Amino acid sequence: MRGIFLLAILFFGLNSCKKEDPETQAAKDQKIIEEYIADKGLNAQTTESGLYYVIINQGSGSRPTIDSTVTVKYKGFLSDESVFDEATTPVTFSLRNVIAGWQEGIPLINEGGKITLLIPSRLGYKDQAVGSIPAYSVLIFDVELLEVN
Repeated sequence: MRGIFLLAILFFGLNSCKKEDPETQAAKDQKIIEEYIADKGLNAQTTESGLYYVIINQGSGSRPTIDSTVTVKYKGFLSDESVFDEATTPVTFSLRNVIAGWQEGIPLINEGGKITLLIPSRLGYKDQAVGSIPAYSVLIFDVELLEVN
């Protein structure tokens, strides 16, 4: 009897450590994003990678590249609208040092622009939990691009 209990623990333990199939996770993320877009009545566009975005204001200044340093204000939240990070005062960083969703999404607008990014987990933190962000999370960011260097 004890052997069966140990086997059950081992089985469930190993299965709980299993990584999500990338195609299955991509389909889950897409469903979450599309439901969020529908619920909010957003007119979102998507890229080939699966990043969804809504350009609120295109801006008129310089457009960043992956090699740019940018100054932004932003709010990051999950699809249930729980906020996990916010910069109400400007922060500056290199686009090379951020998640793939930002590397792809921020260059879609010019300096002075505003964008909402709806980022599937594979372009965010993937299978890693980071702070209050669970593994395999869809991330949503409202970003204002203040300056491009």
